[in-house]
Amino acid sequence: MSPPPPSLSLSLSPPFLSLSPPTPSLSLPLSPSPSLSLSVSLPLHLCLSPPSLSLSLFLPSHSLSVSLPLPRCLSLPFSLSLSPPPPLSVSLPLPLCLTLHFSPPSLSLSPPPPLSLSPSPPSVSLSLSLSLSLFSPPPTLSLSPSPSLDASLSPSLSLSLSFLSLSLSLSLSPLLSLCLPPSVSLSLLSPRPLIKMVITWRKDGVVVSTGIRDFGRRLTISLPAVSDSGYYECEATLRSSTVPPVNAGAYLHVLDHPQFVKEPVQHISAEMEKVVDIPCQARGVPQPDIVWYKDAVVISPVKMPRYRVLVGGSLQINGLLPDDTGMFQCFARNLAGEIQTNTYLAVTSIAPNITAGPADSAVIDGMSVILHCETSGAPRPAITWQKGERVLASGSVQLPRFTLLESGSLLVSPSHLSDAGTYTCMASNSRGIDEAAADLLVWARTRITKPPVDQSVIKGTKAVMSCGVTHDPSVYVWEKSGSVVDVSTSPRLRLDPDGTLHLSQTWSGDIGTYTCRVTSVGGNDSRSAHLRVRLTSHLVEISLLVSHSVWRCAFDGNSPLIRYILEVSENNAPWTVLLANIEPEWTGVTVGGLIPARSYQFRLCAVNDVGRGQFSKETDRLSLPEEPPSAPPQTVIASGRTNQSIMIQWQPPPESHQNGPLQGYIIRYCLSGLPVDCQMKNITRPDQNNLLLEDLIIWTNYEMEVAAYNRAGRGTYSHKVTEWTLQGVPTVPPGNVQAEPFNSSTVRLTWSAPSPQFINGINQGYKLLAWEAGQEEDVTMVTVRPNFQDSVHVGYVTGLKKFTEYYTSVLCFTTPGDGPRSPPHRLRTHEDKPGAVGHLSFTEILDTSLKVSWKDPNEKNGVLTGYRISWEEFNRTNTRVTHYLPNLTQEYRVTGLTALTTYTIQVAGMTSKGQGQLSSSTISSGVPPEMPGPPTNIAISNIGPRSVALQFKPGYDGKTSISRWQVEAQIGIIGENEEWVMVHQLPNEPDARSLEVLDLNPYTSYRFRMRQVNIVGTSPPSQPSRKIQTLQAPPDISPYNVTLRTASETSLWLRWVPLPEWEYNGDQELVGYRVQYSRETSKEGVLSHVISDRLEREFTIEDLEEWTEYEVRVQAINGLGSGPWSQPVQGRTRESVPSCGPTNVSAFATTSSSILVRWGEVPQTDRNGLILGYKVVYKDRGSDSVPQYWEVEGNTSHSVQLSGLGKYVLYEIQVLAFTRIGDGRSSRPSILERTLDDVPGPPVGILFPEVRTGSVRLIWQPPAQPNGIILAYQITHRRNTSNSNAATVDVLSPSARQYTASGLKPESVYVFRLTAQTRKGWGEAAEALVVTTEKRARPQPASCPTVPQEDVQARSVMLSWEPGSDGLSPVRYYTVQYRELPDSNWTVHSASVNHEASSYIVDSLKPFTSYQFRVKATNDIGDSEYSQESEAVTTLQDGKDIMEMRLTDSVALQTRFPKPFSNLLINGVLLGFRVRYRELQYDRLRSFTIRTINSPASNWAELTGDPDNSFRVSPPTDLSKHKRYEIRLSVYNAVGEGPTSTPQEVFVGEAAPPQSVTIQSSTATQLDVTWSPPPLDSQNGDIQGYKIYFWEFQLQNETERLRTMFLPELGVKIKNLTGYTTYMISVAAFNAAGDGPRSPPTRGRTQQAAPSRPSFLHFSELTTTSVNMSWGEPGQANGIIEGYRLVYEPCTPVDGVSKIVTVDVKGSTPLWMKIKDLADGVTYNFRIRAKTLTYGPEVEANITTGPGEGEPFISRYGTALTLHWTSGDPGRAPITRYVIEARPSDEGLWDILIKDIPKEVTSYTLNLDMLREGVTYDFRVIGVNDYGYGSPSAPSPSISAQKVSPFYEEWWFLVVIALVGLIFILLLVFILIIRGQSKKYTKKADSVFIPQLKPLFLLVRLQGSDSEYEVDQNRDGQQKTHSFVNHYISDPTYYNSWRRQQKGVSRPPAYGYTQPEPLHPQPLISGSHRPVTSSSSSLRGSSVLHSLPVLMAPD
Repeated sequence: MSPPPPSLSLSLSPPFLSLSPPTPSLSLPLSPSPSLSLSVSLPLHLCLSPPSLSLSLFLPSHSLSVSLPLPRCLSLPFSLSLSPPPPLSVSLPLPLCLTLHFSPPSLSLSPPPPLSLSPSPPSVSLSLSLSLSLFSPPPTLSLSPSPSLDASLSPSLSLSLSFLSLSLSLSLSPLLSLCLPPSVSLSLLSPRPLIKMVITWRKDGVVVSTGIRDFGRRLTISLPAVSDSGYYECEATLRSSTVPPVNAGAYLHVLDHPQFVKEPVQHISAEMEKVVDIPCQARGVPQPDIVWYKDAVVISPVKMPRYRVLVGGSLQINGLLPDDTGMFQCFARNLAGEIQTNTYLAVTSIAPNITAGPADSAVIDGMSVILHCETSGAPRPAITWQKGERVLASGSVQLPRFTLLESGSLLVSPSHLSDAGTYTCMASNSRGIDEAAADLLVWARTRITKPPVDQSVIKGTKAVMSCGVTHDPSVYVWEKSGSVVDVSTSPRLRLDPDGTLHLSQTWSGDIGTYTCRVTSVGGNDSRSAHLRVRLTSHLVEISLLVSHSVWRCAFDGNSPLIRYILEVSENNAPWTVLLANIEPEWTGVTVGGLIPARSYQFRLCAVNDVGRGQFSKETDRLSLPEEPPSAPPQTVIASGRTNQSIMIQWQPPPESHQNGPLQGYIIRYCLSGLPVDCQMKNITRPDQNNLLLEDLIIWTNYEMEVAAYNRAGRGTYSHKVTEWTLQGVPTVPPGNVQAEPFNSSTVRLTWSAPSPQFINGINQGYKLLAWEAGQEEDVTMVTVRPNFQDSVHVGYVTGLKKFTEYYTSVLCFTTPGDGPRSPPHRLRTHEDKPGAVGHLSFTEILDTSLKVSWKDPNEKNGVLTGYRISWEEFNRTNTRVTHYLPNLTQEYRVTGLTALTTYTIQVAGMTSKGQGQLSSSTISSGVPPEMPGPPTNIAISNIGPRSVALQFKPGYDGKTSISRWQVEAQIGIIGENEEWVMVHQLPNEPDARSLEVLDLNPYTSYRFRMRQVNIVGTSPPSQPSRKIQTLQAPPDISPYNVTLRTASETSLWLRWVPLPEWEYNGDQELVGYRVQYSRETSKEGVLSHVISDRLEREFTIEDLEEWTEYEVRVQAINGLGSGPWSQPVQGRTRESVPSCGPTNVSAFATTSSSILVRWGEVPQTDRNGLILGYKVVYKDRGSDSVPQYWEVEGNTSHSVQLSGLGKYVLYEIQVLAFTRIGDGRSSRPSILERTLDDVPGPPVGILFPEVRTGSVRLIWQPPAQPNGIILAYQITHRRNTSNSNAATVDVLSPSARQYTASGLKPESVYVFRLTAQTRKGWGEAAEALVVTTEKRARPQPASCPTVPQEDVQARSVMLSWEPGSDGLSPVRYYTVQYRELPDSNWTVHSASVNHEASSYIVDSLKPFTSYQFRVKATNDIGDSEYSQESEAVTTLQDGKDIMEMRLTDSVALQTRFPKPFSNLLINGVLLGFRVRYRELQYDRLRSFTIRTINSPASNWAELTGDPDNSFRVSPPTDLSKHKRYEIRLSVYNAVGEGPTSTPQEVFVGEAAPPQSVTIQSSTATQLDVTWSPPPLDSQNGDIQGYKIYFWEFQLQNETERLRTMFLPELGVKIKNLTGYTTYMISVAAFNAAGDGPRSPPTRGRTQQAAPSRPSFLHFSELTTTSVNMSWGEPGQANGIIEGYRLVYEPCTPVDGVSKIVTVDVKGSTPLWMKIKDLADGVTYNFRIRAKTLTYGPEVEANITTGPGEGEPFISRYGTALTLHWTSGDPGRAPITRYVIEARPSDEGLWDILIKDIPKEVTSYTLNLDMLREGVTYDFRVIGVNDYGYGSPSAPSPSISAQKVSPFYEEWWFLVVIALVGLIFILLLVFILIIRGQSKKYTKKADSVFIPQLKPLFLLVRLQGSDSEYEVDQNRDGQQKTHSFVNHYISDPTYYNSWRRQQKGVSRPPAYGYTQPEPLHPQPLISGSHRPVTSSSSSLRGSSVLHSLPVLMAPD
C-alpha cells in the first residue's frame, strides 16, 4: 500500500479594493514593437477588507494551518506600464517552503479609443508572488492577463500553480471595477470537510463492519482469537471527488498456548534390539517445538544416531540397548508458553529358541522349496542357514538362489541337483544360540526330449510315435483325443520301454491327436502330435481323379436340385467358378484346360429353387506334372549388327504355356534356303532374352528359331525369322581393266564386273580413279553406277590436265565401303593448243622499232613448236605483219614502224595441234608505256547477298592497253587503317566499264576500290567507294562437330561448334539454332527446339523417355531462313528405374504365416531399362516397422509365396520391378491381405503388484502375437512343489487384465500359468512364480556377463550370466544394454529378455567394433542394479560398400574414396577396393572387367595401367577415348568383399590444358592473350574450342568472366577491361567429352588510362563570399592519381566581367579546398577532374552564395516582393517551367499569377501594385513538365499587400504623446526615444521573414542561378493575355474562380520592352537586360486572363 499523497489548502478572504485618489480612466494601445515601453509611477492607496489570509497544509501524518493578518490599507506606488497587446505569460519557480507574498499591485491605465473620460475605474493589474517548495521538481506559477479590451467584463482573477501532480489557477482581467466581488478563494488539492471523507476497513479483502470507532479512524477487536489473525487494511475516499483513494494496512497475529495431543504412558517395556516409538505430539499457535530429555539431559540425534525425532514429535529408538533404560521427558514450547510430560523405558532380553525347525523335503530340479525355521527370543535372534560349512544366507550373507525369508525360513529358488544335502538353521542373540537341521532331496526334472511329431501315413502302413524322456524312471501313458490308449486291447498297438508307441495297419480310425504323458517323482510332462491317415480311393464328398471329379449326391434340402457349381483354386489363388451349370443327376465331371506344373483344388455346391447350398470340403491339392512349354517364345526379331553378327531378341512364352519353370532357351539357326545343318545355341539363363550370333558369313541370309525348355523338355520352336548379316566390302577388284586417253582432258576405261560372290553385298557401283605420278593423294574420282546388262563396263574420267601423265585404276564398292583397287595403268592425255604466253612486255621503244619479250605459256598442253608474233596499226587489220619464230625464241625486235603511231602487238605459242591463245597489247611507237592511273567514279548497283555490280571510269592507261582489272575490298570492319583484300580480277577486257564482283559474304559490310594493270605494272588504288552491306541470306553451312551424349535418364546433352560470325549471313541478333530430335526407330513425332543465342554451343534435350534411342540434328537459322541440317547423330538416354510398378497385383493368404502374391508385367513404356527382377514390399499395416522385401530374380516369374509372416496380421503389399540402376516405383494402390488366424501366443507383462501372505493380485497384457481375436483367458495356479498336482483353473473374459488369487499359504511358492484363446484354440501359456510373503525386495544384480569367443560373430554375440537373488519376488525379465567403445553411451538392446534365460544373443551390431555389455533384472518391486560391465568384445570383420566417383583424365578413370577410412563402415581392416568397369553399348552389354586396388592408403585410385603402382591398373587397351563406361566399386577386407555400389556412367576423353599462355598489354582496356594447343596425344579427339577465364587479381574469382573461342582461334583480345588493373587469365580446351582442366593462371596488367570522374562534389560552410568544396576519389583510378584540376566561374557576369579560375591540386590528397573571394548572391559553376597520364572526365555542380542551403523565404523591398523556392522531385520528365499561384488569405480559391517562369530560376520578384492594397495573400509554386502540372508546394505564410507605415503615423502614438505631455516632462524624453527607435524599426520592417517553405513535392530540383524576375511598370502596346490553367478542374471552385474579378489582383498593363528601374540605390544585377516574351495559350474549357509580362535577369 502506497502512503497517501500530501495535500495543501490555501484560502484568501475576499478583500475590498479601493483606489484613492481616483483618476481619469484612460486606455492607451501600445505598439507591438519590443523596443518601445513606457512606465509611470504614482502613489496609490489600497484598502483591503477584511485583511486576513489563511493557509493550511496537509501531509501524510501531520496537518498545519496558518492564518496571516494583512494590513487594512496599503500605500502603493502608482505604476504606468506600456506594453504590447499580445498575451503576457509570467512563470515563477516555487521553492520547497511555502511562502505567500502579497506585493503592492501595479496599475495599468489603458483608456479605450477614442480618448475620453469614463466613470469606470481604472484597470488594475494584481501581481501575486507565491513560492512553494515540497519536493522536486519545483512547481511553477504563471499569471496571465486576459487579452480582452472590453471594460464591461466582470472582474476575475486567474492564478496558475503546478507542482508534483497538482495544479492551481487564479485569473484576473486587466479591467476591474472599483468594487470587487464579495469573496475570492485560492484552493490547492480541492480539500473537503471531514464529513465528506469515507473510511473503509477490510480484513483479508473482506469489509469489516464491527468495532469501528472515531468516525472510522479506529478499529477495536475485543478478546482476540486465533481466527482474528489476518491482514487489515483501511481505505480513505472523498465523496464527489476525483482524487484517488489512499490505503494503509498491517498484519495481526494472535498467539495460543501449547497443548498435548498425544502423550506417552507412564511405563514402557521393550526387548533388546527392537525399535520403540515414544509418542509425544502437541498443538498451539505458533506450532510448538518438541524437545526430548533423557535423565534430564537433552537428546541430540546428531550425537546419538539411534535416536530420531519423528515429524510429529515422537521419539524413535532403533536397536535398543540396556543403556537405553531411563526417564524420558517431552517438552512443548512456543511464544505463548511451555508444557512437559514424561515416561520410563525398561529394556529386557530372552535366550533364542527354535519353535518350528526345518523338516526333510524333496523337490524337483528347477522348482522352489522352503525350509522353515521359526524362532523366539529377545533381542530377536539372528538366523543363519548353512549347508555343511558353507553359509548360504544370513543377515549379511546371501548367495544367489538362496533367500532368507522374514520368518527365518530359507527359500531355494530355483533348485539344482547340487542343492541336495543337509541344511542347518542357527538362531543366536546376546543370550545364546539354538540350532536345527534337515535333509533336502532334489529330483531330476523329467522332460520329454524326443516328443512325438505330426505324421501323415498311407492307410495300411505303420506309424511310430516317439516319446523319449530324460533322467528318472518314468511311467508312460498315451492318450488319443483325451482317452487312454490301451495297447493290450489290439495287436496293432505296441509300447516300447522308452515310451515309443507303434501303430501298424493304420486306418481312418487311427486319425487323431496322440498325447504322451510321463509321470515320475521328477515331475510330469506331456507332448502331443497329430496322426493323419491318407485314404487312396475312399470318397467322403468330392474327390479328384487326375482330371475327373466325382462326388456323392448331396441332401437336396427337400427341394429338387437344379444344378451343381464347381469351383477351382489354382496355386492357392482365390476360388473361381469353373463350371456353373452341371446337371443335377451327374456325380462326376471331366475337367479340362488345366495347366501343367500347377496345383489345383476343387469344391462343389448344389443349387435348388431356394438358393445355393454350402460348398463341400475342398479336395486335396493336386499338382500336375510339368510338360514342355506348349507355346514358343514371343516377339522374335532379328537385326544384323555387323557383317558377321546378328542380334536375335525374344520374349518368354506366355506364363500359362510355360508348363513349369523355364530352364533356358534353344536358338537354332542356319543358312536360308540351303540344305545345310543348323547350329544350336543353348542359353541356360531363363531371364536372358537376347543373343548375339557371331562368326557368321558376310552378307548372308540366315534363318533363326527360338524354343524354350523346362525340366520336362523343349517346347515348340517359334516361327522362322530371316535376317541378313550386314554387307561387307568387295574382296576382289574389277577385272580386265583397260585405259586409254580419249582426248586432251579425258581418259576412257573399260572393265568387267567382279564375281558376285566376292562383292559381299549389293553392288553400289564403281569408282574410276586417276592421279598424277607422285601425287597419289590428289585423286580425281568419277563414280559410275553398275550396269547389270553388259558384261563390259565403260567409263570416262574428265577434267584432267592436258598432255599430262596419269595413273588410272577401278574399284567396286558397296554400302559399307570400297573394295580393292585394280592394278594401276599408266597413260598420258593427248596434246592440245597451248595457253597464253606469260609476261608480255615492251622495251627499247624507238620511233620505228621496239623490242617485244615474253615467257613460255603456263599451260603448254604439248610440245611447243614455236611462236607466232604479229603487229598492226590500231584498228587497221590490213596493216598486219606476221612472223613465226622457233620455240626457243622469247623476244623479238619489231622494226619498220611509223613514228608516233599506235600499234597492236599479238604473241601466241604453237604446238602440233595449232596456235594457242593470243596475248595482245597496244603501244605507241616512240612513246614508252607508263604506269597506269587509278580508275575513278566507282558506283555500286545491283546489290545482292553474294554479288554487286561496279561501274567505273577507267583511269590513265599508261599509253598502253589495260590487261587486267583488280577489285579490292574492306570486309566487315571499315576504316582508314583497315586491311584491303583482293576480291575479284577481270583479265583481257581493256574496254570494260563495269564488272560484277561475285563470291561475297551475305549481310557483310564492304567498301571497294579498284586498280588497273598494264604491261608496266599496277596502278595506285582508286578512291574507296561508299560503304554498302550485302543482303541477307540463309546460312550456308550447318554447325559442325555435333556430338550427342547421355545426360540423364530423361535428357541428352547436345554440343556443336557455333557458326563463325562471317557465316551468319544476316543480323546477328536473329541468328540461332534449331535442334530437331525424334526416336530413331520412328520418324513420327519429330520435335524441335529453337535456341536464340548465336553463341550457344550446347543444349540439353529434356523430357525424353528413359532408355530410348534418339536421332538428333542441328541447323543454323537467321532472320531470312534456315541453313542446311547437320549430319544426324544418335544417342540413347540412360537406363533408369521403372517409372511404375507391375500391373494386376493380387495377394491371397494361404496359411496363418504365408501369402501368395501374383503380378503382371510392367508396361513397356515404363520399364526404362532391362527388368532384372521384382521385389515384393510388405509390412504390417498397423505398425511403423520398416517394410520388408522379398526379391524375385529374373523377369519370368510373376508370383511368390511370402512365408514366415505374422499370424492374423493385416499386411500392406506392393510389388516393384528393378533394373541395374535400382528399384522402380511400387505398384499402386497397395494390396491389403490378412494372414489366417491361429492359436495365440503367450500373454505378456505378467506382474504381481500386490502380494500378501494369503493372496496375490496378478496383472498382464494381451499377447504380443494374438494371432486372431482373443475370446478368453485361462489362469491356472498351484504350489510349486513336486507333490502338488492340484491346480486352480479360472476362465476369464477377453477384456480381463487382472486376477486376484486368495486362500494361498503364507511364504509358499506358487506358479501361475496364463493362456489366451482364439477360435483356433488355446495358445501357448505364460508362467510366472510368486512367493506369498510381504518381505519382497528388488533383485540382486546378475553376475558379470561373459562372451565366449566362439559365440562372437560379425554382427552378433551371445552373452551368458548367472542370476542374482530375486528378493523373494521372482524375476520377470532382464534388460540387456551395450555400448560401443570407446566413447558411446549405453544403449538398451532389449528390455524383455525371458526371466528364465541366462544367455542372450545380442544382434544388429557393427562388424569389427568393440563393445561392452551389462545386464539388470526386474521383478515386481523394481529393477536391480546393473551388473558389472563385461570385458571389451570385438565383433568379427564384414564388408560394406561406399563410393564417390569423378573422371579427370583422358583414358584413366579416377574413383574418389571418402576419407578418413575410420569413419567408413568398412567393417574391418580395409585391404583394398575392387573397381568393375565395362564399356556401355546399349545393344550389347559386355561382361565386367575387374581390377583390384590392394592398398587403401590413397584417396584417389587411377586406373591407368601403370604396373609399378598398385593404384594404376589399366592396360592401354582397356579404356578407349570417346567411349562411355559404367563403373562400380566395392571394398573388401579379410572376410570378403562387400556389395557393389550403384553404377556410375562416365565418358572418357577430356582434353589436356593448352600450353604457353602469354599475355600482352595493348591498351588500358585490352589484353591480348595467345596460347598453343595441347599436345596431339592429349587432345583426346577433335578440340572444338577454348574457354578463356579471366578475373581481377585483387577481387579473386568474384569477378570471373568467360570468353569462348572456337577453332581455329589460338588467341583472343579481351576488351572493356579496367585500366591499370592486374588480371589473372586461365585457358581450358573443350571437346565432345566436355571441358578440360584449366591452364595455370597467368598474370597480366592493363596500361594506365584517364581516370573516371570524381565520385561526388559536395559544398559546405556556404557564406556570401566563400564555400568549402570537397570531392571523392574517382570510382576507377585507371592508374596513379597525380592530382586534380578545379575550374570555377560565375554563371552570369559579375559587374560585367565573367572570370574563370583554374586551380591545380597536386597529389591524391587532400580532397577538399576552401574557395574565397566569391561575390554575394552569384551562382558559380564548379568543375573538377582527376589526372593520371591525362585528365579524365569532369564532374560539375552549381552553387549560389548567400544564406544557408535550403532556406527559401520571401523578401520584401518597399513595393516589391520576391519569392524564393527549392526544387522537388522532377517526375518522369524534366521541368520545363514554373507557375506561381496566389489567393487572398480569407478565400480558398487559387488563381495563376505568373505563368511562364523558366526552369533555371528559383526566385521571382513581383510588384505589390499588382495586388489589392490591404489584402493578405498566400502564394504557392507549381512545377510543369511535358506530362502536365505537378503537385503545388505548401502555401507560403500570409503577407499583406500594403506598404508598411511608420509607427509614428498611428493614432495610438499620438495619444501617448499627449498623455506624456500632460503629466511629466519625462514624456518628452520618451517621445524622443520613440523617434529614435522608429528609424531602427523602419530598417527592420523592410524585410519580414516568414516560416520556411519547402515545396518538397514540386516536380523539379533546380540547379541553375537564382535569377530574379521583375514586373515592368512602364509597358506599352497591346495587352497580351494568357490562359487560366485549370489544373484542378475537378474542383468547381477552381473552375469558377476566373469568372469574377480577382480579389486584390489588379490587371497588369500591356507588355513592354522598356528596362525597369532599379528598386534599390545599388543595382541588384549588372549587364544588359533581355526581354522574354510570355507565350499565350488557352486550354480547353478555360478563359483567357491578362498575363503578367516579366523581364529575364541577365545571364
